[in-house]
Amino acid sequence: MASLVDSPAAIIGLWIAGGLFTITQALVLAELGALFPSAGGMYVFMRQGFGERMAFVYGWTFLLVNPAAWATLATLAAEYLGPLLGVGDGHRRLIAMALIVGFAVANSYSTVLGAALQNMATAAKLTALAALTGLIVAFAPGGQGAFAHPGIGQPLAVSGILAAFVAVLWTYSGAAGFCALAGEVRDPQRAVPRALIGGVGLAMALFLTVNIALLYVMTVPEIAGTPLAMSEAVGRVVGPIGGTAMAVTVVIAALGSLGGIVLSDPRVFFAMAQEGHLFAKVGAVQRVSLTPVYAIALHAGLGCLYASSRTFDQLAATFVLGFMPFYALAAVAVWRLRRTRPDLARPFVAPAAAWLAVLWVVVSAALVVDALIETPEVAVLNVLISLSGLPVFALWRRWSTPAQR
Repeated sequence: MASLVDSPAAIIGLWIAGGLFTITQALVLAELGALFPSAGGMYVFMRQGFGERMAFVYGWTFLLVNPAAWATLATLAAEYLGPLLGVGDGHRRLIAMALIVGFAVANSYSTVLGAALQNMATAAKLTALAALTGLIVAFAPGGQGAFAHPGIGQPLAVSGILAAFVAVLWTYSGAAGFCALAGEVRDPQRAVPRALIGGVGLAMALFLTVNIALLYVMTVPEIAGTPLAMSEAVGRVVGPIGGTAMAVTVVIAALGSLGGIVLSDPRVFFAMAQEGHLFAKVGAVQRVSLTPVYAIALHAGLGCLYASSRTFDQLAATFVLGFMPFYALAAVAVWRLRRTRPDLARPFVAPAAAWLAVLWVVVSAALVVDALIETPEVAVLNVLISLSGLPVFALWRRWSTPAQR
């Protein structure tokens, strides 16, 4: 973000805009999740809202694009672990792949174990980020950071703002993944809306606090010039030990998020296989652990492939841009289902559904078009992956056997 927009006010404004925008997504997903509380999340919403073909296209895109999310978080953790372990870039890719495999094994062994690891990492990262951010605010000398030296600044380019917004949306992207676990949540009609809206609100408060503290200590060009900005910021305030502590905190934060999506994402494959849109073996639940072992292994393998070949920025953009059109369709589905299936009991009703649909369609279109112009190597691949799902669906329906379904 700091390399795309050189204004601290613009950076903070983008974090606020991203949080508010994601809250609108949480409202949409809360209504859909309460309506259809079953494993699969967005895959189920696409099927209910637009039919079997669109559900398959989403699942196909999920199969090929979503492992980038696993690779992004593992790569982030490896970037901060690298200096701590004294290893180079090549070994950091190996570390990222090892982290993906480790979490996949834990979640294959036991959902309870996977959830416990994720909960511990989440509690640790919230506590550590709050403590270290408090240290910055309490002990950092004034007059050094971006707020004291905002600079003249250049006029903000629309392409730069949109690219920075993609980075913000990546950090808020956990809401849709949580819906895939709705079938395994107690009282999902009440729990899903509360978790979605409360979770996004908490994330927004945390991100704003951390970024304000960072900009209090460092200027925007300084942030843009280092890949380990938070470690450097804390190191300036409390010395090398503090920088090391922040690096460990970022690793824990990344691993906590990785644990969450490793727990939820394979449920989409499970739902696809149950619907006959993927080989039945992929959706099979292991008899002892009661986990979708094959789905987890498939996703982990693709995640390792991404981690071995792409940078952090490419991975984040691949994930966000790949799913923005489907998130827009989810908003349209809420509006559409109210008209086509008004008989459904709705435990939660999203306000202003039509306006939410318009908002998501417009913003998604703007981000995808800008990406096609600015980063065509990422955007074109995503578009081709999604479009290729249409002929694959036709072939699958024609040639798959009942046993495969």
